[in-house]
Amino acid sequence: MFDSLSDRLGGVFDKLRGRGALKEQDVRDAMREVRIALLEADVALPVVRRFVDQVTEKAVGQSVLRSVTPGQQVVKIVNDALVEMLGGEDTPGLDLNAAPPVVIMMVGLQGSGKTTSTAKLARLLKEKEGKKAMMASLDVNRPAAQEQLKVLGEQVGVATLPIIPGQQPTEIATRALQAARLQAVDVLLLDTAGRLHVDQQLMDEMKAVAAISAPRETLLVVDSLTGQDAVNVAQSFSGQVDLTGVILTRMDGDARGGAALSMRAVTGKPIKFAGTGEKLDAIEVFHPSRVANRILGMGDIVSIVEKAAATVEAEDAERMAERMAQGKFDMNDLRGQLRQMQKMGGLGVLAGMMPGMKKAKAAMQASGMDDRVLLRMDAIIGSMTPKERANPALLNARRKIRVANGSGTQVQDVNKLLKMHMEMAKAMKQIKKMGGLKGLGALFGKGGIDAAMPGLGGPGGGFPGMGGGQPDLSKFLKK
Repeated sequence: MFDSLSDRLGGVFDKLRGRGALKEQDVRDAMREVRIALLEADVALPVVRRFVDQVTEKAVGQSVLRSVTPGQQVVKIVNDALVEMLGGEDTPGLDLNAAPPVVIMMVGLQGSGKTTSTAKLARLLKEKEGKKAMMASLDVNRPAAQEQLKVLGEQVGVATLPIIPGQQPTEIATRALQAARLQAVDVLLLDTAGRLHVDQQLMDEMKAVAAISAPRETLLVVDSLTGQDAVNVAQSFSGQVDLTGVILTRMDGDARGGAALSMRAVTGKPIKFAGTGEKLDAIEVFHPSRVANRILGMGDIVSIVEKAAATVEAEDAERMAERMAQGKFDMNDLRGQLRQMQKMGGLGVLAGMMPGMKKAKAAMQASGMDDRVLLRMDAIIGSMTPKERANPALLNARRKIRVANGSGTQVQDVNKLLKMHMEMAKAMKQIKKMGGLKGLGALFGKGGIDAAMPGLGGPGGGFPGMGGGQPDLSKFLKK
């Protein structure tokens, strides 16, 4: 979503970093470009003015202009201002400190992803918070809306209120509260009806439901692809209903990002969650500092670690740690790593979160490289015999031809995969020499990663297929 804005800001700050000493006019010229970039990203004009004025005031101070690295200082000021614009360092989570059942009311326009977000949030509460949740659809206007929530409930393993045809939203809300109390439910999620536009009937209906259910949280679901109109919708709802937070859907889309950057500043309500895909596990807690870091190309290592922790099985992690300590790494291990990357969101998602990887990500996109490369590599490994996967040295010319034919690839592709495995196996041996897992941190020092995987941290090297010294895996896709 923020790629275009990130590229524009990156160009501005690259100029500042390359100048050494800065004059006040240099900063003001840069802020003028930042202003244009934010406006082109569809950020609300009052928000842009406030942001630029705040940054300029701090950036033209003598402590910045006379510092050793003024360009870096300006970038930090911009980063801090972005964090503040998005909601500050600490975004409040859901307020569940009340006698159960705690009611969460989901509101928003039709088509914003409200029903799907309700199921995603219920799944998150169940699996991450250990809460017993129940969902109830109060949408009696949209055809099959109640059936949709029932199907989603079955998919995420969360109970839904049985459907009784003809009941009105207030009746359904009353029945849902009674059922939640009888079944000792911790959290009750009410999926209210939406409209194609904001109208008084919609507002009156929500107010009536809120009066009956007394929601602890009232979350507005808005589609970030609608740009500034999403901000207008949020303003309309916040003027009628006591909102406690916002869920932005389709944050993985190609919108310009103005809605996300303007929402908090315009409405005063925190963005609590972000929908990042169609799957029912594709929802994340919104962290302003992490989003700001991504926009400025600083990466988001914390999110990568969290994704890994959420997708790695404990047994697999122990097995891998033991093999790393022994310096072992065969094709079965490589296959496990490839599948782990898929679970974590694929190459594009991971590259977007790595510090300094924006150019690598752009190179991937320019070459047409996507997550199909992981599937192709998995197919090659799957065409090997168990003995060959355990000992890749067995793969002579005849065996390579058989593997290539079995996976629908070329022998060159098999050779590239073998070379990639060899480089990773060298890294595992390097870890063993440094004392196993205790020496893992040393890989990030001088002679560490560059020695284990040549070029990973500098020019002429890099991840496979991203313009580095390792094989160009983008050719896997040209079949």
